[in-house]
Amino acid sequence: MPSLDLRSDPVDLTHALVDIASVSGAEAELADAVEAALRAQAPHLEVVRHGDAVLARTSLGRPSRVVLAGHLDTVPVNDNLPAHRTGSGDDEVLHGLGSVDMKGGDAAFLHLAAALPEPRHDVTFVFYDCEEVDAARNGLGRVERELPEWLRGDLAIVGEPSNAVIEAGCQGTLRAELRADGARAHTARAWMGVNAIHALGEPLRRLAEYRPRTVDIDGLTYREGLQAVRVEGGVAGNVVPDEAVLAVNHRFAPDTTAERAEAHLREVFEGYALTVVDRSPGALPGLSAPAAAELVEAAGGRVAPKLGWTDVARFAALGMPAVNFGPGDPTLAHTRGEHVAASEIRRVTEALLSLLRS
Repeated sequence: MPSLDLRSDPVDLTHALVDIASVSGAEAELADAVEAALRAQAPHLEVVRHGDAVLARTSLGRPSRVVLAGHLDTVPVNDNLPAHRTGSGDDEVLHGLGSVDMKGGDAAFLHLAAALPEPRHDVTFVFYDCEEVDAARNGLGRVERELPEWLRGDLAIVGEPSNAVIEAGCQGTLRAELRADGARAHTARAWMGVNAIHALGEPLRRLAEYRPRTVDIDGLTYREGLQAVRVEGGVAGNVVPDEAVLAVNHRFAPDTTAERAEAHLREVFEGYALTVVDRSPGALPGLSAPAAAELVEAAGGRVAPKLGWTDVARFAALGMPAVNFGPGDPTLAHTRGEHVAASEIRRVTEALLSLLRS
């Protein structure tokens, strides 16, 4: 089993984590290493293994609890393992799969687990599996269903890459399909049929003219969006198509529920059959919560809205304020050239130490 030194420099720890391949569904080796390191190097923590998720927590009777959550899995390898480094000092960069999404955040959390035996808040650490695949397989969802007491707290911090800036809340997301029906005919006698693809012209026009909302919440600006993401139709090169499907994705601000977002889409596409394929609510920033305000101060006061959906929404649904806070540029996630500045890993670690240190 690979050995992890949780008290080492968080950049070295990130390097070690990246070198343990953990593509979604194959996280066992990394989960084994994380579990063994926590049990050996953080005896002050209660540690539980749940599938390929590893959970740990303090029970010091503090008046508040902070949950630190990070996924262990990565997207498939793309000729970007093992890890390597370039530069030095303030310009040092760590390259490799998962360095951004999100083993830099995991390393910061693991370092805290060993370095702070008596934090000023009780702390729960959640390292989970299968975040990068279908939501039904998400290890955090499994923990929520089967060990819900492990996700209770006053603030949740998800270590997704955020350029070492707090990204508060997140957008909700909804995917839907519009179906148009027609009648087949030979294209040589097209007047005898009804072209279903042509029938999508009107909903596409509505999309082109759609003006999304821009919403201010707690001083943060969330921009909504509604986009066509797929068009399917056609039978053969000489057949008038009798069926066509238009897929759309709606990103909505966290002041809107998933139900209201769906109702809005049905208004936009009135007159067309609309089927919701998937929907997930957003998360309000929650920055007024005491622990969240402490984190903002510890991180230097820099806060941005999260334009996208992350697992902070799962914590928000449990009634907790939740933020994204991790090293790395999220636009590099899932790319072959994934890399993270060593300075950002250290900056996130120091901010969290400031929040939790007695």
